[in-house]
Amino acid sequence: MTPTASSTTTSTTTWGYFKWAIIVTVVGLALGAWLGWQSSGTLGGMASVFFICAVLAVLEISLSFDNAIVNANKLKDMTPVWQHRFLTWGIIIAVFGMRVVFPLLIVVIAAKINPVEAVVLAAAKPEEYARIMQEAHLPIAAFGGAFLMMVALKFFFDADKDIHWIGFLERPFKYLASIKGIEVAIVLIVMLIFSSMLDDDKAVSFFFSAIYGLVSFLVVEVLGGLLDASQKTMSAAAKGGLGAFLYLEVLDASFSFDGVIGAFALSQNLFVIAIGLGIGAMYVRSMTIMLVEKGTLAEYRYLEHGAFYAILILSVIMFAQTLVHIPEVVTGLGGAVLIGISFWGSVRFNKSNSE
Repeated sequence: MTPTASSTTTSTTTWGYFKWAIIVTVVGLALGAWLGWQSSGTLGGMASVFFICAVLAVLEISLSFDNAIVNANKLKDMTPVWQHRFLTWGIIIAVFGMRVVFPLLIVVIAAKINPVEAVVLAAAKPEEYARIMQEAHLPIAAFGGAFLMMVALKFFFDADKDIHWIGFLERPFKYLASIKGIEVAIVLIVMLIFSSMLDDDKAVSFFFSAIYGLVSFLVVEVLGGLLDASQKTMSAAAKGGLGAFLYLEVLDASFSFDGVIGAFALSQNLFVIAIGLGIGAMYVRSMTIMLVEKGTLAEYRYLEHGAFYAILILSVIMFAQTLVHIPEVVTGLGGAVLIGISFWGSVRFNKSNSE
């Protein structure tokens, strides 16, 4: 009788985590099918848009699973109040801001038109809209690559880090962490290497965009520390939340760059892309909260390491995409494989230490 009750509780809790994600999936796919019917007037067109929305959702989940783990690592130190704010306000910023407003702003800036004209362009001339987005890929990839590389290196270059998954790589990083600014130096060297392989105009755009990404990380780190430090005199419910919230939102934005640009390979319709990526973002948020509340990161000790290795590789891929095209499926599967291996390593560790 007891196992059944426990199983029911677990099942109910899991449903609670993914309830809104499932509801958004049903509504989103139905809306996608309606858009397909409106644009084509055929069952085939309706099925095609429905399928694209579903594929985009899966793509977003696969690309952002490491993001969920990193978010969970930050969220576990936040109060329930700020966890809730991240899940509510954060999802509005992630879905509406990054999947709708951000692509529109790129076109507004690149084409020097107003937001209304950008929306009209997205609806009436999706091919032109997609072309402008693709032309903006280089600076976006440079910015996101620099920011994510700093995120990953900050995890590995930590003098207090005492759990190592790939010891022969990670132990030297721990000892080198005492060198001030070593992460910044590494990112700058990588930026110089990639910019040297680009044409002059592209090299300038790449380097300045990457510098902005690097500076953004440093500003968010400093600002986040100041905000959280200023809250030490406040109530317990408000401590340690605002700075971390800001950090997570910028981190989410960096993760979204690649997915938003890559989505145009599957569809040139802004609204279809917003539906598909929005569905995926809901699952990422749900997974983040589940990881925190179930203590999964503590249970699987190498899972976090796998996520940060995936982030490091993703940052290099974003830089490399300024030189050659790398299919999004490679990016998504690469991260998923690394996280899967780290999960398997964690299970093996748990088994060996329980015997």
